[in-house]
Amino acid sequence: MAEEKKRTRRANGESAIYLGKDGRWHARVPMGYKDDGSPYRRHLTRPTRKELVDEVRRLEKQRDEGSARQPGKPWTVAKWLEHWVENIAKPVVSENTYAGYEVAVRVHLVPGIGRHRIDRLEPEHLESLYRRMQSAGSKAGTAHQAHRTARTALGEAVRRGHAAKNAAALAKPPRMEEDENEVEPYSVDEVQSLLLEVNKRRNSARWMLALALGLRQGETLGLRWSDVDLDNEYLKLRRNRLRPKYEHGCGEAAPCGRKAGYCPARLQVRRETKNTKSRAGRRAVPLPGPLVVMLRSHREAQARERTAAGNLWTESEYVFTKPLGGPLSPNTDYHDWKRLLEDAGVRDGRLHDARHTAGTVLMLLGVPDRVIDQIMGWEPGGAARMRARYLHVTDPMLKEAARKIERAIWGAPDNLTVDKDQDNEA
Repeated sequence: MAEEKKRTRRANGESAIYLGKDGRWHARVPMGYKDDGSPYRRHLTRPTRKELVDEVRRLEKQRDEGSARQPGKPWTVAKWLEHWVENIAKPVVSENTYAGYEVAVRVHLVPGIGRHRIDRLEPEHLESLYRRMQSAGSKAGTAHQAHRTARTALGEAVRRGHAAKNAAALAKPPRMEEDENEVEPYSVDEVQSLLLEVNKRRNSARWMLALALGLRQGETLGLRWSDVDLDNEYLKLRRNRLRPKYEHGCGEAAPCGRKAGYCPARLQVRRETKNTKSRAGRRAVPLPGPLVVMLRSHREAQARERTAAGNLWTESEYVFTKPLGGPLSPNTDYHDWKRLLEDAGVRDGRLHDARHTAGTVLMLLGVPDRVIDQIMGWEPGGAARMRARYLHVTDPMLKEAARKIERAIWGAPDNLTVDKDQDNEA
């Protein structure tokens, strides 16, 4: 017993186990170093040596795997999420991605689960939050956004040793209803109806770039004349237009009382565009002949607007501008799309549905997958998944497949059904 009580010098990194004067067994387990560089050891105590040894081995395993809690006061979920979104995520993600994270953290996650300690958060806490969100009227997609944000933030906490497990990776998000993500691309007839209405409007080429080539909103609004080669009939996509973000410019002494976006002296605090992140997004896209004609006409109309506006014109290199120059607002562009659908007598749909339409038309025309991927700007590794999401099998395509099966198996001509009907009438 005397030998067990005696403390012996241990090698660096080895846990010390000893019997204390209180009659309990104690251990000092090296866990690494504190922020100031000094060694950090965890103190454990148990009534028997066996219990203590088992606990020491468990803690050493967590330490070696990198899943043990680090020194210092444990993070609450709220403190970690706020730290993560501002100091870890914001410097490395796009402005739009950060905006989505920030809303999910501020509006849903911090009020819903923020008081829990991060190392004690359970999947059930998150699943309860998702149910409460839906009971309060949030769509399943909103809960999914909160879930993805939590999973990313907590994954970083696990990598840094602040939590042993990622509760969001274990939690089950709510089921997405099928019709919530269901997209029905516009038919060729509907596209032609839109074309008739587009020709009556300002910035008409803007909408045909979406319907014919599937350009994203940010790509189209970020397009500059230096990116367009009308002689060789192609354009280069290099940047995206970002959604504006404003702060008050009126000052605290005389606040306007409005939201920042409606402040008479508002200040733009987000850059107008950002370079396309992926290599596939930076691409050359061929222009059909009619679109070349539309863009030439659009350039001439823009020159006339510039002359008529005189000193009121805001000079910029953008292809699509406001009536007095300057870049188009994504919000204004969205409402213009809605009015276009209404005026053309075409069913309502998202602006992004035009991109689904363009991809489906390319497939319908038999354009090779590699070319579709180039036009749509899909990465090679994920192109098959994106084609499955964006290229829709339409009724005419199904009917054509049925006719091909009929010809292959029964050897029947295309007009066999019609001839049978005519025979019955006779």
